Amino acid sequence: MAEVQQQPVIFLAEGTKRTRGRDAQRLNILVAQAVANAVKSTLGPRGMDKMIVDELGDITISNDGATILDEMSIEHPVGKMMVEVAKAQDDEVGDGTTTAVVLAGTMLKHAENLLDEEIHPSIIIKGYREAAEKAKEIAEEIAEKVDINDKKTLMEIAMTSMTGKAAEAAKHLAEIVVDAIQAVAEKNEDKIRVDIDNVKIEKKQGGSLHDTALIQGIVIDKEVVHPQMPKRIENAKIALIDAALEMKEPETDARIEITSPDQLQAFIDQEEKMLKDMVDKIKESGANVVICQKGIDDIAQHFLAKAGILAVRRVKQSDMEAISRATGAKIVSRINDLSSDDLGKAKLVEERKVAGDEMVFIEGCENPKSLSILIRGGSEHVVDEAERAVHDALMAVATTIKDGRVVYGGGSFETEIANRLRDYAKQVGGREQLAIEAFAETLEEIPRTLAETAGMNPLDTIVALRSKHNAGEVYAGIDVYEGKITDMKKAKVVEPLSVKTHAISSATEVAQMILRIDDIIAGSAKKESTSQPGSGMPPQGMEM
Repeated sequence: MAEVQQQPVIFLAEGTKRTRGRDAQRLNILVAQAVANAVKSTLGPRGMDKMIVDELGDITISNDGATILDEMSIEHPVGKMMVEVAKAQDDEVGDGTTTAVVLAGTMLKHAENLLDEEIHPSIIIKGYREAAEKAKEIAEEIAEKVDINDKKTLMEIAMTSMTGKAAEAAKHLAEIVVDAIQAVAEKNEDKIRVDIDNVKIEKKQGGSLHDTALIQGIVIDKEVVHPQMPKRIENAKIALIDAALEMKEPETDARIEITSPDQLQAFIDQEEKMLKDMVDKIKESGANVVICQKGIDDIAQHFLAKAGILAVRRVKQSDMEAISRATGAKIVSRINDLSSDDLGKAKLVEERKVAGDEMVFIEGCENPKSLSILIRGGSEHVVDEAERAVHDALMAVATTIKDGRVVYGGGSFETEIANRLRDYAKQVGGREQLAIEAFAETLEEIPRTLAETAGMNPLDTIVALRSKHNAGEVYAGIDVYEGKITDMKKAKVVEPLSVKTHAISSATEVAQMILRIDDIIAGSAKKESTSQPGSGMPPQGMEM
């Protein structure tokens, strides 16, 4: 019996790789740090851009953390977890993706030092959890309230979120973003609801970023279907039709036998009459603009043109919904049901040429609940990066309006919380104290990285920041343009509170999850049995 107990028990398939204990933790931490280091240099206004070239040779140039990680081909499971952190941050609050990833990577780096000191992962996890909760408490204390009508502060938030992206036109873009969010914000009892899907972003290469415009209505990247149709209609009455202005095909195969030219002519005339009836029904409703989600037959186009109706076909469902919100039109699925009550109104519907392509502009909507931002830029990469900048700014302003609280950036927020966490660690005591202090060090990685990207000495900067915060200067942060420490409140570097707290929460959660892993099992593909049914032969590798 003793001999059996000494033998190793093999329960995994042949060829399975397994890494256990400290080796597994060390490997996971190294991967997480590598991912964090890949995006670290993009942090802040002076952050650098990354160029990602995919298998087809398509190029993406960006300094948006979520975009870079999404485009990178990361295979390791822990690397994929870090990508998910950036995606969750982007989906929830739209900004702070690089911050969340850098915090997670640095948290694990400090955890590795604690593991080397023989501190159990459970104690580190507990300390990190307590530190994250305390950090959020402190954040609530130092946050300031902001009003939806405070356009100046909202513009500062938009400009801060766009730092490093589309910097030359940041003020112009920030103004557009704030106007758009204020227009689509809806007050529901005491809460303000903002759905950024109500702000449609269209982009066209050509012109400069300063040509970017806010359209009080919707822009569709489509052209008018028939050359004889009017290209401009004032006081438009818009019909949204989710049905084809074409003859229906039979669902089953059908054959029509025609034996004489008269029958053929009657068939053609009947088809034409049915299409004319559809157009007459639209005309009766009073519509002078038709936006169709499906196709429009050539004959139907001819009759619409004769009736002086502007028509656009094959419009996306999302665009149909946006036009409905902007103009008040109802989307109709059956043309026979169309009435004047279903029509939307706009002061102007016009086809315009933008960068060589025709686009249809629906403008002058009364109280539009959906707007468009038409982004212009000198090259495709500039336009794409401007779109990401505008998206981040829209999310940041929308988040601020929903939450109503802001903090100040430039590393001032992180340094203040780190200072207070060190005092808190002394009260907690025990081994958790070391984990809380490591958490404070992690938060200081943000000002340290900002100093590095600005060409300042990171160590001297952190020491100077700490002393200012110890002296009670809560808003002391790094002015990356001047390369010195200054008051971030006066410098107007404003960020939404929820962007910061969400970055801390998501980074802590992923760090805890990675620290809990002490065994990595990579199974090999199962070999197919080589035995034939009924042959009486066992599969290869099995003993009789």
